[in-house]
Amino acid sequence: MGIEFSDVSSHSWAVNHLAKAREVFDIELAALRSVRGLLDGGFNEAAGAIVDALKRRAKVVVVGVGKSGNIGQKIAATLTSTGSTSVLLNSVDALHGDLGILSDGDVVLALSYSGESEELLNLLPALKRFSVRLICLTGNIKSTLARHSDIALNVRVPREACPFNLAPTSSTTAMLVMGDALAMAVLQARGFRQKDYARIHPGGAIGRAMLLRVADIMRAGSRNAVAAAHLSVKEALLLMTRARSGSLSVVDGRGKLVGVFTDGDFRRQMAANGQLLSEPLKSVMTRNPVFIFEEALAVEALKVFNERNIDDLIVVDRRHRPVGLVDSQDLPKLKMI
Repeated sequence: MGIEFSDVSSHSWAVNHLAKAREVFDIELAALRSVRGLLDGGFNEAAGAIVDALKRRAKVVVVGVGKSGNIGQKIAATLTSTGSTSVLLNSVDALHGDLGILSDGDVVLALSYSGESEELLNLLPALKRFSVRLICLTGNIKSTLARHSDIALNVRVPREACPFNLAPTSSTTAMLVMGDALAMAVLQARGFRQKDYARIHPGGAIGRAMLLRVADIMRAGSRNAVAAAHLSVKEALLLMTRARSGSLSVVDGRGKLVGVFTDGDFRRQMAANGQLLSEPLKSVMTRNPVFIFEEALAVEALKVFNERNIDDLIVVDRRHRPVGLVDSQDLPKLKMI
């Protein structure tokens, strides 16, 4: 038989959902503030131990049981994704061969809120046979796990968000944030940079933006409309149409960028100037346009689009000659945003 629940009208549930959500947020925020107040020198020691291990090309081995194990998986993933080699070790499988993943010099990060999880305690004697530093995240610093750890980080919370104070909620959130704090402290200490992040995330938008150059994503050749300043607006529009571009780079006699003319400029000026089509570009163009160098990182182009209200970004070489164009409409297709 399944579990039977008391009959509560759907209307009362609907009324109470938002209030309950806010209550859970309040409880867990209070829990995080409480754990923040428990931070002490042990955190510095723990972060330092991880940094030292990584310098020796050792790794962080995360172990936990149940919900703590799920949080441990996220912590291991965060460490690894920020350049700190980390693996998750199942505490039960560890006793049946998986302990082979552990090496002398590693750091073991053990998660158990009670500090008395049987599976973890059974693993302790085996861990002690290795020359490793044992760091635990626990809500009971007097527990067996804490006493046998080199460093114990206290994640004790006032209460769980569960109304029965049973389901791990506030406690797992506190463990997760403590793991994030360790990962970010280690990241900073190791001098991990944005380009390092991009190198190990080549499949994501951030990786693409950090690894690609502007020259890799720009429109060039026949798709890059360029015209001399003396050319008429009518001729410029024909060039833009052939290039299927909404803008055109205007150059001087030496081929250097001196302005830009866009279809937006044409629409805005057409109503006020009946002779616009015969006007030379130099009299209607926007001078000193925004541009970017072809060797710049694609992420720099993204920053320009975010900061400036433009649809197209002119790309120039070191002699300030327009060699390409980055169209904001191309970015989604390139999976840059």
